[in-house]
Amino acid sequence: MKKTNIKEMPFFYDRYIDLVSEKETVLEALTSSQNILENLKELLVKQQDYQYQQGKWTPKDILQHLIDTERIMSYRALAIARGEQQELIGFEEQKYAKHTDASNRSVKDLLQEFSLVRTSTIALFKSFSDEMLLREGECSGIHVSPLIFGFICVGHVQHHVNVLHERYFNK
Repeated sequence: MKKTNIKEMPFFYDRYIDLVSEKETVLEALTSSQNILENLKELLVKQQDYQYQQGKWTPKDILQHLIDTERIMSYRALAIARGEQQELIGFEEQKYAKHTDASNRSVKDLLQEFSLVRTSTIALFKSFSDEMLLREGECSGIHVSPLIFGFICVGHVQHHVNVLHERYFNK
């Protein structure tokens, strides 16, 4: 299924979904973007502890954030696809970031974990029927579907790749 199958673009998440090609299905987009971070490995290693401003995340912090977010979005997709009727809660990314140990991990390790998580996300989305992808639920007061979360996974990574290029790699 493609972005055009999304009934209503969700507030806040649209900024990520808009970064994904109109031409690709959710599975194609997840698969084609799987190595986007691996392709930046040299730059990530070179700038791994750089902060462009006091209090901003390092590239390693960003990698950990991408891993955490993909896991959360996949869980949300799974819950709604399986018919969860309770509203799913949000998460505070800054609080999550404070409780990681990304600074003591290598870029190689973080990239490997991201690859494993993305492979798992792809397997999950392969298991969804079209009906499951369009099943509706609520998350943080926003009407969503598993299809939306698949595109968020792709667009969220692209958003942070753009930030890395703009604020970390062009120094």
